[in-house]
Amino acid sequence: MIIFTAVIVFIGSLAAILGLFGIKYRELRTERVFAPAMRIKADEQALRFKGALARGRRELAKLPPTLLHLSRIAVHEAALGIAYGARAAEQGAHRLADMVSHKHRFEKREPRSEFLKQMNEHKSGTGLGENENI
Repeated sequence: MIIFTAVIVFIGSLAAILGLFGIKYRELRTERVFAPAMRIKADEQALRFKGALARGRRELAKLPPTLLHLSRIAVHEAALGIAYGARAAEQGAHRLADMVSHKHRFEKREPRSEFLKQMNEHKSGTGLGENENI
């Protein structure tokens, strides 16, 4: 079906081109312009169409950088959305772990071990060692 349509369009285009050549041949032979008012309007339309094609070409040249910029924005927004979702999932996981844990309200206590007490004092700088003199 497509080939049949293409053949008909091709034959119609060929006939139109041959018709235009025939009109031009007749104009040159008789030295009279065929439909001068219609030709002026057709020339104006052709010039307008040519200008539109040139503007379209310029606009299409701007399209790849614009698409690149828009895709960068889209990727950035998608990354922010995924990060927001991951952060929400992380907070939910912490809440769930806190709720399930036996240390629901964990509070840090002093260590029971003497060694750990001495280490904490040493790290904080408040404790003096046994061998240190004042």
